[in-house]
Parts: sequence; C-alpha cells; structure tokens
Amino acid sequence: MTLKKNMTPQVVLTGFADECSNTKTMVEQFATFAALGLQYYSIRFVNLGDGVKNVMTLSAEEIHRVLDYQNQYGLNVSSIGSPIGKIKLLDVEDGSKDRYVPFEEYLETEVKRVCDLAHMFETKLIRGFSFYQPKGDDPQKYVSQAVDRLGKIAETCHRSDLTFGLEVEANLIGCNGWILSEIYRQVNHPAMKLIFDAANLVVQGYTTAEIYEQYEAMKPGLGWLHIKDYSQTTVEVKGGRQDEDKMKGFVPCDQGYSGHEAILRDFAKILPSLTDYYQKRGLPGVFLDLEPHVKGGGQFGGYSGSDGLGVALRALCKTLDYVGIDYHLRDFDDIRAARGF
Repeated sequence: MTLKKNMTPQVVLTGFADECSNTKTMVEQFATFAALGLQYYSIRFVNLGDGVKNVMTLSAEEIHRVLDYQNQYGLNVSSIGSPIGKIKLLDVEDGSKDRYVPFEEYLETEVKRVCDLAHMFETKLIRGFSFYQPKGDDPQKYVSQAVDRLGKIAETCHRSDLTFGLEVEANLIGCNGWILSEIYRQVNHPAMKLIFDAANLVVQGYTTAEIYEQYEAMKPGLGWLHIKDYSQTTVEVKGGRQDEDKMKGFVPCDQGYSGHEAILRDFAKILPSLTDYYQKRGLPGVFLDLEPHVKGGGQFGGYSGSDGLGVALRALCKTLDYVGIDYHLRDFDDIRAARGF
C-alpha cells in the first residue's frame, strides 16, 4: 500500500496475527486479517499443522509455506515479533523461569537468526526487549550492562539495514518509559527505536498521568506503537515484579486507563517526520501494531480470538477517527487491483 498524499497524518494498521487463533493456524490468522481489511501483520507464533512454533524456530521450508499462505491472502509482514532480549542479563539463580544464554553466543546465533528472518519475510523491523535483571533487584542498577548489549544488537541489525524496536514491558530492565528512554539515550544508535505500549505500564500500577509522562520521555526515540489497554491499576508494588500469566484485565484501546486519546493526539504531531524516515527506509509508513490480549496475555504472547481482534480494531479505528489520524483498510478497489482489473 502507499500512503495517501494529503495533509492528514496517517498510520499503517497492523497486528500480531497469532492473537486471532488459540491454535495459531495460518489459515485462521490470515483469513481473519484479510476479512478485517488489514494488509500487514507481525509474525510471532505459527502452526503449519504440526504444532505451535515461534517464528525463530521455523525451517526454510516452513518459511516458504508461510510466505505462500500470506501471498494467498494478500498480506505482508510489518515486523518480526521476536523474543530477542527476553533472557537473563546475568547467569544467576533467582527463582525465575527465565533462561540465560552467554551474550556472544546469543549475538552470533539468535540475533543474527532474527536478522535473516527479517530479510526472508521482507520487513525492516524487529521487535525486541531489554533483558531481565535478577528477580527482585532494582533494574536501574543494570542499565549500563543492558546498554552495552543492546548497542551490539542494534549494530548487528544496522549491518543488515534493519531497525531494532525496543519495547517497554514489565519485569525487564526497561520496565518503564523513564528507564527505557535513558537506555535509548545511552545506546545512541540509529538502528534502535523505542516501542511504546501503554497497557504494559497500566499493569504495573502507573496512573494515566504517569503513563503520559513516560510516553513523553520515550517520544524522542519512538519508532512505533503497540496498541492495547488494561482495566485495572491496583498492584502490590508499583513498577515491581508482575505475574504476567495472571494478567486478565486487557481491554480495547477505547477502554482502560492508558489514555490513548491524548497519546495519539500528540503522536499525530510527529507522524509526518517519522513517516518520512520509514518511507526512506522502504516501509509504507508508521505502524500501529494491535496486540489486544482481550482474552488473556502472558510472558510471550496473548490471545484475542478472531472476534476479539475485530472488536479491538474497531476501537482503534474509532479512536483514530476521533483524534484526526487517517488509516487505510482494504476496499473494493484493492480487491479489483489484486484481480488485475
């Protein structure tokens, strides 16, 4: 797709397709996205008939099958929804289930693997994270170590002409927007951008005002947004360790405590320059990535169902209409073009 040449700021809608299906089958993922009018998706978990697999583990033959499916449904990959950075920073026993991989080995295997996947799926964007500090420790104590490793990841992506998006999320060193913005400032690498996800802050007990403050802190490094919301704000320790497998309060973006209206209204101001940046890199524009989790979320993913994805998309479109941000969904002209008319 090509963004319309007009004065209204415009985003490109996408989403984590695996949220459509509890079994993660390609047909259900892609049929749902096509029916909803989406032309882009973020790839994370897939099921080609022999069980659910993370995109990182797919064989070359399986990747070709996914590409064949997506071509049948007229889809393109917006980003690789990788788990890069969701490992322990240090090899210490802390009672968590998080795994540790020596960093140089990690860089040579999994980080290079995700770069190869981005090229295979013809996307420029990789989603990643900021490492787990030892459970119970203050994440700010580990910022400099995380910066060193994330800088090397960004450089590896840069050598492949890719952008590494660092997502704000509970329990990681970059668990809030203030810390993540400091990581971004210290890494200071053109291949690294930040991914804002308001619900990932609500679940930690931050107020709507505090969430907007963190959005403002992240704004100089923003690359794209994940869109979901959360309906509860009471937690035992604000900003502390959260049990991600017990998070059941996710809601569409026009509900909950995130304050998406104010965030998106301000985001519209930086859309023109950010759109120009991405179009120069061969992308259609700035992605808003639906990850609603409306039927539940966990450490490595979530589930919305086809119906939940539809509800979440309509909520996002309604909010974008209200704040004056344009977007594109498939229409009859797109179908005609696909048929060669």
